[in-house]
Amino acid sequence: MLPTDKLESLTARYREIEELLCQPNVVSDAKRYTGLTKERAELQEVVESYRRYRQVAEDLAGHKEALSDPDLRELAAEEIPGLEGERGQLEAAINLLLLPRDPNDQRDTILEIRSGTGGEEAALFAADLFRMYSRYAETQGWKVEVMSMSEASAGGLKEVIATVSGDNVYSRLRFEGGVHRVQRIPATESQGRIHTSTATVAVLPEVDDVDEVKIDPKDLEISATAAGGPGGQHVNRTLSAVQIKHIPSGIMVRSEQQRSQHQNKAKALHILSAKLLEIEREAQASAISSERRSMVGSGERSEKIRTYNYPQNRITDHRIQLTLHNLDQVIQGDLQALFTSLRSHHQAELMRQQTEH
Repeated sequence: MLPTDKLESLTARYREIEELLCQPNVVSDAKRYTGLTKERAELQEVVESYRRYRQVAEDLAGHKEALSDPDLRELAAEEIPGLEGERGQLEAAINLLLLPRDPNDQRDTILEIRSGTGGEEAALFAADLFRMYSRYAETQGWKVEVMSMSEASAGGLKEVIATVSGDNVYSRLRFEGGVHRVQRIPATESQGRIHTSTATVAVLPEVDDVDEVKIDPKDLEISATAAGGPGGQHVNRTLSAVQIKHIPSGIMVRSEQQRSQHQNKAKALHILSAKLLEIEREAQASAISSERRSMVGSGERSEKIRTYNYPQNRITDHRIQLTLHNLDQVIQGDLQALFTSLRSHHQAELMRQQTEH
């Protein structure tokens, strides 16, 4: 069953927005126009699906009525199964579209990857993960911008922080936070023994405006340093890199990839704001009963979420008991099947919660 009252209300609001967007006083108000455009985009899929659902229901009623007409009975009988199937699919799709959305789903994302246990092999794995996400981002038309990077030997990464911007970035990457474990034979291993290493991933929704998070300037310790990295025309010439410490929380952030100190400071403040907002969000989530949390997992960095087994070309997501035997493709950025399974599991859990409350 569909909540028709709610759907009719959403449809009416969609029509109202379309009319407003044609009015000159709205067009000239950039902030209002942008807000209404975003709201319309959020409503479009569910409204169009509901319109199609009503059309199919109307066609189905007409065909059932035609069964009593000898001239139309055969044609109507042929069409009815297809219409009933489409109606069922539309009903399921609309119910999914009506599930509560995370308000951060449309936001850009700050992606942090750090090598964990395993020394050089862990750093190489962290670099592999960053390439994996970067390649996936490329297929989605997203932009990846490195904020800071600490390199290790042999091409590995001790740490990388990057912003990922584009359509629905957070909604796709949100379940990637946690401990990723790799099992493989290092190139330096002469005995052919499998080593286990880890890397941690954090996914933070980026704040649209630093003012969203109240930060007292007196709580900040800001210092300028020379930019690191492999060298080059603009590296280590000036003290352009900026490091900010938030004294109350102890959080330290750094930005070094921009040309000017001013740009790096602005980027660093964005990272800090996102981290503080995430701490606030986690505090709110911990107050919610465990029954109502998504069973996909909390995304905490201490939580082992996935194992990458190279000898068996196997990848296992421990939260949803999913095993795929195409690790070679996944590590090259083919993440669609994995992300679809995680999202479906999350949606199924939300549906269960909806029916229980």
